[in-house]
Amino acid sequence: MNINLKTTKFAAMSIQENYNAIKSQLPYGVELVAVSKTHPVSAIQEVYGLGQRVFGENKVQEVTEKYPLLPKDIRWHLIGHLQTNKVKYIAGFIDTIQSVDSEKLIREINKEAAKNNRTINVLLQVKIAEEESKSGLEISEARELFEQYLNGEFKNICITGLMGMATFTEDQDQIREEFLTLKKLFDELNQLKKLETLSMGMSDDFPMAIECGANSIRIGSAIFGRRDYSQ
Repeated sequence: MNINLKTTKFAAMSIQENYNAIKSQLPYGVELVAVSKTHPVSAIQEVYGLGQRVFGENKVQEVTEKYPLLPKDIRWHLIGHLQTNKVKYIAGFIDTIQSVDSEKLIREINKEAAKNNRTINVLLQVKIAEEESKSGLEISEARELFEQYLNGEFKNICITGLMGMATFTEDQDQIREEFLTLKKLFDELNQLKKLETLSMGMSDDFPMAIECGANSIRIGSAIFGRRDYSQ
């Protein structure tokens, strides 16, 4: 499928038009996570009314404030860096934590999930970008955590896949190489235990991510418009 839409150029379009433009391009089986961080409940409600049920937030405080104000069939994904001391605040309702980047964190999630008598879905966040600001597990660390999981640790965790962010660069070959690195690891681990989700791609690079095998994309500004950081 040829996907060429430069979604971030659609500033004059409404949320509904943006959302429909994105959805119309997605191949069957590719999940859209609507990244609603810094956007108001009213905007989320609008996208919910269009049929979207999966929303992503970066910060624990923000998702805990929005959760009680919105329909309970929303599947909330935490996609930002998560501190271990904040896991307890979301363990009772979060559907998926995409940003598991340490053994310490996955153990804390497992502990809090058990306290809530739940199983929490997680993605292992793998560092594929060259940027120092990007966090994540090294590939060897991801393999080790997955092996522990296969050996029966983390009883209240379900590792459903991998997440990664490419370098913010104009070099398309570099972005493609980074996405393919994560796809290779996904295929490797998938041979050991069936995985569901390869989360790659955001507003600027999701077409390439899909071409490289992503079946889940995280789209914020291309749906909601520019974020309001004054809130």
